Amino acid sequence: MKPSLPKGTRDFGPNEVNKRSFIFSTIKEVFVRYGYQPIETPTMENLSTLTGKYGEEGDKLLFKVLNNGDYLAKANEEALNAKDSVKLISSISKRGLRYDLTVPFARFVVMHQNDIAFPFKRYQIQPVWRADRPQKGRYQEFYQCDVDVVGSNSLTYEAELTQIYDEVFAKLGIEVIIKINNRKILAGIAEVAGIADKMVEMTVAIDKLDKIGLDGVKKEMASRDISDASIETIIEILQIEDLAGLKDKFQSSEMGLKGIEEMEKVFTYFKPADAKNKVKFDITLARGLSYYTGCIFEVAVDTGIESQKDVVMGSIGGGGRYDDLTGIFGMKDMSGVGVSFGAARIFDVMEELNLFPQEDENSLKVLFIAFDDQSHEYAFQCLTKVRAAGINAEIYPDPVKLKKQMKYANARQVPHVILIGDSEMESGNLTLKDMKEGGQEALSLDDIITKLK
Repeated sequence: MKPSLPKGTRDFGPNEVNKRSFIFSTIKEVFVRYGYQPIETPTMENLSTLTGKYGEEGDKLLFKVLNNGDYLAKANEEALNAKDSVKLISSISKRGLRYDLTVPFARFVVMHQNDIAFPFKRYQIQPVWRADRPQKGRYQEFYQCDVDVVGSNSLTYEAELTQIYDEVFAKLGIEVIIKINNRKILAGIAEVAGIADKMVEMTVAIDKLDKIGLDGVKKEMASRDISDASIETIIEILQIEDLAGLKDKFQSSEMGLKGIEEMEKVFTYFKPADAKNKVKFDITLARGLSYYTGCIFEVAVDTGIESQKDVVMGSIGGGGRYDDLTGIFGMKDMSGVGVSFGAARIFDVMEELNLFPQEDENSLKVLFIAFDDQSHEYAFQCLTKVRAAGINAEIYPDPVKLKKQMKYANARQVPHVILIGDSEMESGNLTLKDMKEGGQEALSLDDIITKLK
């Protein structure tokens, strides 16, 4: 059988895993410094937990897990005969792979509400699964790095999450644009356009703006029974780029004005002028997930920067405020806000821009090479001391020909090798070879440890 991978998934070798760990550790360090605590949730959730939380498009992308054993034994025969997959699913599948980390977090909060202190600030770094069409920057299995706070309506947290985005991407070396909008502003647009009952249809269309363009958005809204007059009003408002210019349009929408007020408050706490990256209000930002109720965020690579102009990538982060996500699990009026980092896309961008550190702290630092059995035993004792000093070290398993051992050292891209033979054992000075520069010197083991550290 020819080995293969499911579409939308990929293997990561040691080098790639170390690079991904660099991303995770950078993000985690910022999360912890801002007071967030780690949790983990299961790979699978009950489908009843997941469905209906991600909007019309999101529900289609849920991976369902078949029931254990003979899953067809209790299948809905009518649905099976009619090939009605929607009706059939509930009878053959009770669980699904998590689509994101936010809904499982809401479920976690409700189940553990007596064990945590509110406001509860958590971070979570785990894989998620989406039955999406695989393409560049879009995978069916990928890691998310989420940070959320639940149990407070304070807009200081929106400002704090903006700071976290700004700081993390500055540390990773990616120059980004952090876009912020508010779902209340989008609701205001719908009210002014006279389609308050079709706000979801409108936002789903606007959310596709980057992919299908303005004309595509018009066609999308028309296909969802939004009138031409309403579409023209919506398009006109979407051209407005600042909050001040929006106020006049929203005089008839209390909800829209509330959204503007919240945005102004966030920018009172967080000053875009002080940011390391570009931070801006973007009225076209919609984010289709149905549970967002307030501020929404999205991060994109700034392709206006010369060194990044050729990067073709979708959003590399996003999130928002949800007023009552836990309400669906029986815990009412528990507001929260959070953002996510798209680790897979961040990885691809950093690879393309060559932003990973040249020296990986997790990589092998030195390889011991011995010339015969006796020096091999001696080298192993030295290896133990080097490892005890906190240096990543290895010994070639057999004292074979030098050429073969050096070939392995080159394959592992190890920066130093320690050569040990009769003369090294007699003198106590070992030969340390610099694999990059080519030079070598005789040093005591203690001096080598000092040099490598």
